[in-house]
Amino acid sequence: MNFDAVTWALAAFAALVVGLSKTGVPGLGMLSVAIFANLMPAKQASGFVLPLLIFGDLVAVFSYRQHTEWSHLRRLFLWTGAGVVLGAFAMRVIDNQQAKILVGGMIVVLVALHLWRKRRVPASAAVTAPAAATEHGPGFAPTIGVLTGFTTLVANAAGPLMAIYLLAMRLPKMAFVGTAAVFFLLLNLFKVPFMVGLGLITTDSFAFNLALAPAVLAGAFLGRWILPRVSQAWFERLALALSAAAGLKLLLG
Repeated sequence: MNFDAVTWALAAFAALVVGLSKTGVPGLGMLSVAIFANLMPAKQASGFVLPLLIFGDLVAVFSYRQHTEWSHLRRLFLWTGAGVVLGAFAMRVIDNQQAKILVGGMIVVLVALHLWRKRRVPASAAVTAPAAATEHGPGFAPTIGVLTGFTTLVANAAGPLMAIYLLAMRLPKMAFVGTAAVFFLLLNLFKVPFMVGLGLITTDSFAFNLALAPAVLAGAFLGRWILPRVSQAWFERLALALSAAAGLKLLLG
């Protein structure tokens, strides 16, 4: 990869957004995915971005690990692993456009489902996180888990799906970010062998990742400054709106 000055600037901005999305603005990470997908082939971008995501995950886990709700993660891990394996097979048989349409369609459907459920159950109703999990039925977590694993390998687009899941669980913003941080660190580390095996992470691409790491860290610390200053209501609206926008962008191209 030979980047000119403009391309380096765009890549640095996208890396900054990666860090910001990990610690402050969930859903914003799709912007970085879109930028990298325009700087290089989409499949190559999925591998290139992964180490950058892990850099951001490390800062997020260090910052918010004490807020992690492990009960929600245990419901997802096995199913997410299965989704990653399915995604690895899919990467060998589907093209970039098919992957975008598939992932975008799933995100839009899940956003619509979440809005429908939220309309059915008033926001003022006192519902605890365990009760919210029961409300969505036994198939909800497995479905989200498989779709999250699949989409994260195919397009690094699992952020909106995880946002929908955590919003559905009625988590406060700090628990939301802490739970997502641990989940994505473990998930992204699990993906590394698959990406190396597919030839999407190489020593050359990792050298570029190291050069962009300071931008990721800067974004992560900016997110840490922003998060306490955003209200719970606006946090939820922003996460859901960015998830819907990401799904529509993938679906419509």
